[in-house]
Amino acid sequence: MPSAVIDTASEVACSACRFEPLNDSRWDAFVNRHPRASVFHSSPWLKALNQTYGYPVVGFTTAAPGKELTSAMVFCQVESWLTGRRLVSLPFSDHCEPLVGEPEDLRVLMAALEDEIQKNAWDYAEMRPLTPAEIPTSLHRVMTEYSFHELDLRNDLPTLFSALHKDSIQRKIRRAEREKLCYDEGRTDLLLDEFYQLLSITRRRHLLPPQPRNWFENLRTCFGEALKIRVVRKDGRPLAGMLTLRHKDKLIYKYGGSDCRYHNLGSMHLLYWNSIQDAKRSGLCFFDLGRTDAGQAGLATFKNRWGAKESLLTYSRFSLSEESGHVLHACSPEQKTSAVRKLFRILPSHIVTAIGQVLYKHVG
Repeated sequence: MPSAVIDTASEVACSACRFEPLNDSRWDAFVNRHPRASVFHSSPWLKALNQTYGYPVVGFTTAAPGKELTSAMVFCQVESWLTGRRLVSLPFSDHCEPLVGEPEDLRVLMAALEDEIQKNAWDYAEMRPLTPAEIPTSLHRVMTEYSFHELDLRNDLPTLFSALHKDSIQRKIRRAEREKLCYDEGRTDLLLDEFYQLLSITRRRHLLPPQPRNWFENLRTCFGEALKIRVVRKDGRPLAGMLTLRHKDKLIYKYGGSDCRYHNLGSMHLLYWNSIQDAKRSGLCFFDLGRTDAGQAGLATFKNRWGAKESLLTYSRFSLSEESGHVLHACSPEQKTSAVRKLFRILPSHIVTAIGQVLYKHVG
């Protein structure tokens, strides 16, 4: 249940309450009815983060204890000897909106966040809103930009297919069908094994460790039927895999991997197209294709060629000083991750996987 009102000298912050979403019976109903709440606000996602990485989940709201939630911001507390102490909304999440209705609510919640950072000496708080907003604060702000893609599924399938890039998308789907690639979906151990193998191959190709396997096991358990693992095979060999989540009227692409030796067969294109057809059968309206980092122009082009709408994602780090917003323990999490990546060129795969088991808790 919600804790007492935050004890602070700020009159504004006093009107905000701190609460624990995973232990608050109001949270799920609030997420279900709020128009900007996403899969990343949902209890299954928060539970998987908590179970896998041990992050405590905390929220701030303008609602009094026991009263219906009308606004909230949710964070995970990341406390790492390697990358510092910070509040993140939310780790490993492409976006996470402050769930507010009125500008005054955002002002009150930001005042509470400032008070929280000061009282508990957090290095910074990171917010990942999906839509741009004026955020009232006296905190120092550092911003990082990404792109976001979402495909509108409300047209019929023939119209959606005709909007696909004829050469690089339509042709690849038809090639996959001619090759008689086999598509499978579900939540079985076999599908999880094949997906994780393909994910690990892809992460290795990009000089990154795979996420811990138990992260995906926990996602599968927490989301139940709302999670699907999709795999394309040829002659029994897995070529490409994808993990999707369903939330409200959206299908969310979250993770994928492939064996690059078979890219010419169109295996990943077949996965996307089957996912779109599945979403249409389920009455969903949008396909969230996720975040694209700076420097991934090829990936952005791939998403654009599916007819997805591209928009700007702006993450913000809020801190008491410019130094704490930029620097953590002599360098940022990204810099430390980059330094570790240089080792992955020479380390055996099983050691890289073991590093990932340890590293991701500090990266979030």
